[in-house]
Amino acid sequence: MERPQSAGQVRSRQLSADGSDIRERTFVFAVKIVKLAERLNEAGGVGWVLSKQILRSGTSIGANLEEARAGESRADFIHKVSIALKEARETRYWLRLLVASNVVKPVDVRDLIKEAEALTSILAAILVSTSRSPD
Repeated sequence: MERPQSAGQVRSRQLSADGSDIRERTFVFAVKIVKLAERLNEAGGVGWVLSKQILRSGTSIGANLEEARAGESRADFIHKVSIALKEARETRYWLRLLVASNVVKPVDVRDLIKEAEALTSILAAILVSTSRSPD
């Protein structure tokens, strides 16, 4: 007889999308954001200021997913994933601003912008499916 899954195991399974683990994906994204922030920080000026913003939002996505995984309730899980979604959107904003203000070349952050958009879509889908599923 198969053991019933705990709520945490079910939520953890929901954090997987398209065959890849969203938590690992956000971790890799955060590492890339840290490296970008280091380059911006070294450049000084506006890049230095914006490096702080993008570092906070870009690394917060995965941190909030880790918190969601340990959520004390379904509502807590939804709340943490919602925060991760907001952070993904904010990170995309900062990346676009860096390009629009000529702080970085579009080619330097194109993949990060695409990944921020993909993470936004995945997180939104997780929220929809979690909100629709019965307790």
